[in-house]
Amino acid sequence: MSTFVEWMTILLKWLYSLTDMVGLASYGLAIILLTIIIKTVIFPLTWKQMKSMRKTVEIQPKLQELQKKYKGKPEKLNQETMALYKEHNVNPAGGCLPLIVQLPIFWALYQTLFKFGNYISDPSQAMFLGFDITATGNIVFAVLAGATTFLQTKLTTATNPTMNADKGGKPDPTQSTQKMMLYFMPFFMAYIGWTVPAGLALYFLTMNIVSIFQQLYINRRLDKEKLDAAAS
Repeated sequence: MSTFVEWMTILLKWLYSLTDMVGLASYGLAIILLTIIIKTVIFPLTWKQMKSMRKTVEIQPKLQELQKKYKGKPEKLNQETMALYKEHNVNPAGGCLPLIVQLPIFWALYQTLFKFGNYISDPSQAMFLGFDITATGNIVFAVLAGATTFLQTKLTTATNPTMNADKGGKPDPTQSTQKMMLYFMPFFMAYIGWTVPAGLALYFLTMNIVSIFQQLYINRRLDKEKLDAAAS
């Protein structure tokens, strides 16, 4: 992992040099550029994740039928569920891929900011919008990270609606999980943003903003594909 941290440090310094070339030398801007690059690189994974989520929503009625049909037969239910996923090309683990990819990036960026003082010549280089990006406890970036997390989660639940209830009138557990995530994740992200260097909170904030725009774009494309398929 130390090699990965070295690569991250080199990349961040290179992006800083780009901001310096245009007269806006800032490691804060370098982190924003880094985040945009990361989100662009993993966009194919995000696309697959969103498409899989949309298909999962569409097959919810069939999943509920299987749950009723094979109630008390967990092994058979699991086999039929996996067969249904395969039939509709749904990967239940697909939603985890973007997160798994970003975890080592998060760790490397944390280590880079933690050792920030080792490779900057002027402490003012660590300042962005009046904040030291190496210091912890930045309430502004933390709150903004939490707020944008709420917006992103709200967008996800609004554009990927699940069944409100099954035929027996019982609440859909998927919907309950979405509601819990809607209100829990913003507070969790705000707390994490407050406890880590401000540069990481800025990373979270930028990641959320880019994710919101990407999600709007993907939703529009998926809606168009659905309409085109229905028309044909």
